[in-house]
Amino acid sequence: MITFEDLKKVLSLNYTDADMKTVIKAFHFASEAHRGQKRRTGEDYIYHPLAAAYYLAKMKMDITSISAALLHDVPEDTDFTFEDIKHNFGKEIYYLVRGVTKLGHLKYRGMERYAENLRKMFLAMSKDLRIIIIRLADRRHNMETLQGVRPEKRLRIAKETLEIYAPIANRLGMFRMKTTLEDLAFPYVYPDEYKWVTDLIKDRLKNEFKYIEKIKKTTQKILVKNNIAYVQIQGRVKSLFSLYIKLLRKGKDLNKIYDLIALRIIVKEIADCYSVLGLLHKKWSPLKGRIKDYIAQPKPNGYQSLHTSVFTEFGKTAEFQIRTIQMDEEAEYGIAAHHRYKEIGVLGKRKKLPRWLEHLVEIQKTITDNAEFIKHIKNDLFINQIFVFTPKGDVIELPDNATPLDFAYYIHTDIGNKCVGAKINNQMAPLDAILKSGDVVEIVTDKNRTGPNPDWLEIVVTTNAKNKIKSNLKNREE
Repeated sequence: MITFEDLKKVLSLNYTDADMKTVIKAFHFASEAHRGQKRRTGEDYIYHPLAAAYYLAKMKMDITSISAALLHDVPEDTDFTFEDIKHNFGKEIYYLVRGVTKLGHLKYRGMERYAENLRKMFLAMSKDLRIIIIRLADRRHNMETLQGVRPEKRLRIAKETLEIYAPIANRLGMFRMKTTLEDLAFPYVYPDEYKWVTDLIKDRLKNEFKYIEKIKKTTQKILVKNNIAYVQIQGRVKSLFSLYIKLLRKGKDLNKIYDLIALRIIVKEIADCYSVLGLLHKKWSPLKGRIKDYIAQPKPNGYQSLHTSVFTEFGKTAEFQIRTIQMDEEAEYGIAAHHRYKEIGVLGKRKKLPRWLEHLVEIQKTITDNAEFIKHIKNDLFINQIFVFTPKGDVIELPDNATPLDFAYYIHTDIGNKCVGAKINNQMAPLDAILKSGDVVEIVTDKNRTGPNPDWLEIVVTTNAKNKIKSNLKNREE
């Protein structure tokens, strides 16, 4: 159970005394408001907002968000009102508490309400991303204490977590939050599959950890010998739910999973990342196609790291991730990372939203049918994403099964409308070819082309491309 002392300990590492006073005031206010209230699990209610605030402090979120997390259930569950929050803590904390409270009403209750709730969520996110970040911290603690909830409600909350909140955390680059939410929901949503995966890797992990320790010691010697000042070398186990998803793609064959356990090397400078990569490849032969440079070409969610898999003298492969301290913080906490937060200022006032969120806000206006809206949300936001490149090296994020036409319309409407062909990795390819992560895509256009072919609606998978094709065809008819 997380206590106020635990929260203060984390805060003392990164925040000023003035910041601490705001949080202490919020804690005492929330404690008084929730006095006598118990959660279904039996503990005093205050431990729930405390946990949410603690997770945000660990992410180094701003003090306003941490204070709002402590207060987020006060207007909903106590005699104190939103006006009391505004009077005691000011407009900004009031605004966040109000936003989080509204999101707290989102539940699976029939198609119509479900769709309307999703619309409200994306609208709230577009106004201030801190609202959803607080909500994710709140949801994490709810998932950790889910055993106190009745079974049918437990399943609903777990499904909602797996299908909505974890994918949103992923899109915000919050990898640690994403995997935590997935692994907490996994045993409730898929109990048989959860047992299968845990049984499958139980004995394997013991051997893998011994193997990783050998690789780690060898790596440490290499870095020390070559005067590379590393911050840490750590082994990380693939999260259970992502392992399950990968096993399904690999025919349920654990031997085809190369990154069950990976080594993460944290260094101080970017140059050191490349030096370490060179030294690893000098010691061990790399697997073809497994070297990825996300430093030179970051993922759209900001993720940066070098990845490589090598053959070792122990007759096995090992995966390495090499990154700086800042990159590691970004990879774990995404948009909530402290240094990134400082760069973009108050999240609610930032001028440019992530492209995917802009797109979601836009389709809310264009798709009025709720069933259609949910279908597009699942297609464009929640299915697996691939990363492809323009000839100039820009990274474009598209859903699985996307085609060159989806790519063309993502770049620009005119590029899509005038598309006559495509090159994938310098080879001519049909417009219905399925793109894979890492492909370099070039669109061939003809300025004399009048517009899209109606058959293209059967080729594209993104809402963006479908809408632009439909719009052009409709204008031509008129």
